[in-house]
Amino acid sequence: MGRGHEEEEIMSPRSKTPERPRPRITRDDIEAKLGELRGEVDDRTEAAKVPAIAVAVGVVVLTVVAAYWFGKRKGKKRQMVLEIRRI
Repeated sequence: MGRGHEEEEIMSPRSKTPERPRPRITRDDIEAKLGELRGEVDDRTEAAKVPAIAVAVGVVVLTVVAAYWFGKRKGKKRQMVLEIRRI
């Protein structure tokens, strides 16, 4: 009106400076951002895959060894001692 601006500026209640209208977000923008995020996640997943497999193998081996050791120990406690004497 008296300002000489063709586009209308919106005043934010928190600030005294006018905000410019944000451009519309298109489907291409969303797809580009999702592709970018997917790329970052894929890179981190690949980097963490080898250590995670090593830890999983270590846990499995440790579990098998512990089960064997505890089973062997329990077997010794239950083992009957039989003495045979000649008369």
